[in-house]
Amino acid sequence: MDYKFELTEQQAQPVLSIRTTTSVANLPHVLGKAYGAIINYLNEIGEKPVEAAFAAYYNMDMENLDVEMGFPVARQIAGKGDIKAGEIPAGKRVSCLYKGPYSGVEPVYKAMMQWINENGFTPLGIAYEFYYNAPDEVPENELLTKIVFPLK
Repeated sequence: MDYKFELTEQQAQPVLSIRTTTSVANLPHVLGKAYGAIINYLNEIGEKPVEAAFAAYYNMDMENLDVEMGFPVARQIAGKGDIKAGEIPAGKRVSCLYKGPYSGVEPVYKAMMQWINENGFTPLGIAYEFYYNAPDEVPENELLTKIVFPLK
């Protein structure tokens, strides 16, 4: 498959997020709960996300996945409880917009890693996924996910 990769330099992006460890089997439940809690908090304080929900994967251990889930926000906002203020760091990154079921992202990851290596970059070790829609909104083959690798 032919993927379109985009290399960009981004400013730091403030976020509100929850970080936890979970199994990949439990991930949909954990994501839904975290996104709901953050949206409720944003509504409480009269704020809105500025982009789609994201998940940052700090490892690829499918039984103990270290994942941060949240939303980009317009400015630094104080967290509350498990919801923490943070940021997606500034810097160079490569991204690819993927359309299809979540189960089909693995070839995109492999192609991105190959592109990174062939172009002399080094990934920072975190993979971000931005979810522009959800399985309860569209058929699986219509899901839009932007995969992002921050680069050294």
